[in-house]
Amino acid sequence: MAPAVRNALWRLVPVVGVVGALAAWFGAVEPDGRWVFRNALPPALVVALSVLALARGGGRWLGAGWRWPLGVVGFAVPALGLSAYLHYAWLVDLDGLFSGGPGELFRYLPVYTSGAGVIGFAIGWLVGRNVN
Repeated sequence: MAPAVRNALWRLVPVVGVVGALAAWFGAVEPDGRWVFRNALPPALVVALSVLALARGGGRWLGAGWRWPLGVVGFAVPALGLSAYLHYAWLVDLDGLFSGGPGELFRYLPVYTSGAGVIGFAIGWLVGRNVN
């Protein structure tokens, strides 16, 4: 195995572990499991973007500059943060917002969180372009 591939796989381990645990928690929180795979899309996109960043950098996060790493972080923070927050709010029925509801929130949540992630990626990409 080439050193760049080995380094990239080693650096992906924490990303896949955290994102996988978060996606598994989403599945445990959702009321009937109808939209578990749909809600696993933003975490899967974080892994895919991380793979692209490491591929562009030759197995290192900063091998190709700051654009990709900051873009990945820019995507992950709003996409995973908003999704995790709304799953938590559902779990604890935050201020009674979800009492008696059928869980329709999770039908369109991946679209909203991925959209927020794309905006965050663009901001991270632009900031990374201007970093020395």
